[in-house]
Parts: sequence; structure tokens; C-alpha cells
Amino acid sequence: MQPYELSLTAAADAIRARKLSPVELVDSVLDRIREVEPHLGAYVTVTAERARQAAHEAEREIASGRPRGPLHGIPMGLKDLIDVAGAATTASSRVRAGHRAEADGTVAARLTAAGAILVGKTHTHEFAYGLTTPQTSNAWDRDRVAGGSSGGSAVAVAAGAATFALGTDTGGSIRVPAALNGVVGLKPTYGLVPRHGVTSLSWSLDHVGPITRTVEDAALVLDALAAHDPRDPASLATPSADHRPGADTDLTGLRVGVPGNYYFDHVAPEVETAVRHAIDHLESLGARLAEVEIPMTRYVQATQWGLMVPEATAYHERTLRAVPELYQADVRILLEAGELMPAGDYLRAQRARTLMRRAWAGLLADVDVIAAPTVPATAAKADQPAFTWPDGIVESVSDAYVRLSAPANITGVPSLSVPVGHDAAGLPIGMQLLGHPLGESVLLRVGHAYEQTRPARKLAAA
Repeated sequence: MQPYELSLTAAADAIRARKLSPVELVDSVLDRIREVEPHLGAYVTVTAERARQAAHEAEREIASGRPRGPLHGIPMGLKDLIDVAGAATTASSRVRAGHRAEADGTVAARLTAAGAILVGKTHTHEFAYGLTTPQTSNAWDRDRVAGGSSGGSAVAVAAGAATFALGTDTGGSIRVPAALNGVVGLKPTYGLVPRHGVTSLSWSLDHVGPITRTVEDAALVLDALAAHDPRDPASLATPSADHRPGADTDLTGLRVGVPGNYYFDHVAPEVETAVRHAIDHLESLGARLAEVEIPMTRYVQATQWGLMVPEATAYHERTLRAVPELYQADVRILLEAGELMPAGDYLRAQRARTLMRRAWAGLLADVDVIAAPTVPATAAKADQPAFTWPDGIVESVSDAYVRLSAPANITGVPSLSVPVGHDAAGLPIGMQLLGHPLGESVLLRVGHAYEQTRPARKLAAA
């Protein structure tokens, strides 16, 4: 096994045992980037020289008895919405050409303080306003979409071009590409991870979180990120917590809600089969299954778009009027649509969100987690405009991908996507676990138990 193939946890263990040096690990990942980047396009920019210098510094610190923790010496990619001092934050857009960040965003600063090493900034669907990331190819099939908007981060991790990465999630933008590329994606509770220094799409829906190879990896990254930051008005003042799951895979007594509506509607048969088998496996580990009714489903997509569209347009108001020609057509159309949305529609969406949060609190009072598909279908062909379901319903690729992930953004509850198999074409399938606000430890425990008792996964061939 090459160093770039190691999970974060395995790499950290090897570095701590002096069986692997940060320099060897970073060099291996940079070599892998050179190998796969020409046909994957995961990165906006690769910071090779900076990474090598940081690796040598990490090696000296560890050798002198000054380890910073499990992230010390670990190569990471950061979605190109996250500020890194002196580096460009382009949001994968011509609008930001030549932009340089003056300071690190909070999450970048915290990861750097923990010893993680930046190897590059990863592509996003322009300004995170889309679910496909067209610049980037799927790690399992170059002719298919990477998913978005954190497509570059998910593909980099899936291909071994980063040991872990950060993404952002406004309507599913961490979990969707994680599911489509066979990796783990965590959208934390709204406000748990600060967003200062992260380009906004929709301030009331935006989240920052990790994309990793394993559930334990996600827990290690979350521990480095989750702390209050007064510069983010939504940041929660919560006590520090150790989110790492233990070795115990016994789920006896855990209550798993299985949706009887919505989450299994208009879902590809292979996706449904794989997810239901995964849920049955949770039951075999001791969990108790209970059918649940998802509330207010008819309002989900209207509420998601009713919040996101005007908030995104407000953020881009000046540049949209000054340089509209610099935006990609799909993003510009959405931003211009936001200028036409009545204030009353936005207020109704806010009211619907309040009611939805209350209804989900009632739903979660009876279960510990909800298990469901992350997305209703595997990765679409790059030129595929829509999915056609057996009943004749035609749904755009973006609408299909956002449909099952949006409820967690609207309500702010945490959601974890875990790989649970592949379809007949070899494309990954993801199961989504949703839980109580600040219930990340429970989600990670369940995801880890599943992961530890199923066959080990390999990296994408890329």
C-alpha cells in the first residue's frame, strides 16, 4: 500500500509510530496528484512547494517531541471558498480572478494549528451554486459528474489526491459528492463549525464540514474544527467534545428511524436495495428499527429554494450588476432569478423553516437517528440533464440530488453520508444518517459501527 492510500487515522498512527514521515506522506500525495489531476480536475491550484516546506517542518517538530495531534503532517485539500492567507480564493469563478485572501478563514487556521498540511484548493461548482461541479470528473468514471458543489474535495479524497478535505454544504454539497464518489461526508449541526473566512452561498443554510475516507477520520477533523468563533454570528458556544467513535460496534438499544415516505420515493432500485440492506445490517448490530413519517415533505424544495435564492443574490448583488458576463450561465440565471423573488416569498420560506424545525424536533423525539439514501441515484452522465422515474416523472439532475439532502440544511440537523455499496456499473451508493442537533457523536458511532463490520473499501482507480 502506498502512503497516499492510507486513511487519516492509519496515516496518523503510522506517523506517531515513526513508521511514516510527513515528508513521505506529502510526497506520495503530490505524486498522486500529478498522476490523476490531468483527467480528474479536482484542484484549482496545487500548493506543492508550500506543502513540502510544511512537511519538513512537521517532521522536525515530531522528531523533537512536539507533536500537535492526529492531524499533524496530514495532507489536506480545502474547497476554494475557504480563505488561506496569501492564496487565491476564486470560488472557481472568473469573478474572483486575481483575488488573494489577507488572512486564514477560521477552519483553515484551526487545521493549520493542528498540523494539517495544505496540498491545494479544490474546485467547487461556481460559488457553490450547483450540484455537479462541471470542471471535475467523477473519481470512479470520468464520463460522470463529480457531484457538487464540493466535487473537487470529494474526488481528491476518493482518488488519493488528499488524505482529507473540507467542503461546504448548503443543500447537500458535502454529502452529494461524497455519496457519488464513495467517501464519507459530514454536514455538522448548523453553527457547530464556524464559517468566518468562507465565501457564502446562503448564510442561513451554509455549513462547513469534512470529507474523508472513514468515519473515524471525519471525527478527528470535526474535533479540530468545532469551537465557538464570535466572528460568525451563527457560531454556537458549545463545550468542546471528543467525537471519536469507540471500538464497540454493538448498537443494542439504538433507535433507527426508517422513513415510510419521501426518502424512498423516486429512488433508483439499486440505491434503495443497497440502503435497505445497510439498514438491515444496523439491525443485526442490535439497533431497533421503527418506521417514521417525514413531516412537511411537500414544502421541502420550495423552502430550500425560497431561502437560498434570495440570500445568494443579496451576496452577489454588486458583482452581478457590475460584471454579469463573468458568471457561468447557469449561476447567472439563478442569481438574476433571485432579483425577481418577492420579499413575501422569502418570509414565507422563513416561516416554513420554523415549522419544519419544530416538526423535525418531534420526529427525532422518538428515534436516535434516521437512515435513508443520501441521493436517489448514482452519478449521472456529464451531459445528462435529468432522471426519468418509472412513473414518468422527469426530474433534473440537480433537483434529484438536492431533494434528499435539503431537509438537513433547512432544519440544521447533522447528517453523515457513508458508502454502502455500488450499482451494477460500479458507481458508489451512499446512506445518509440524520440525527439530533449536536448529535454528531451518535451519527459517527453508528456510521463507524457499520463501516467496521462491512467489507473494507478501496480507493477509486481514478
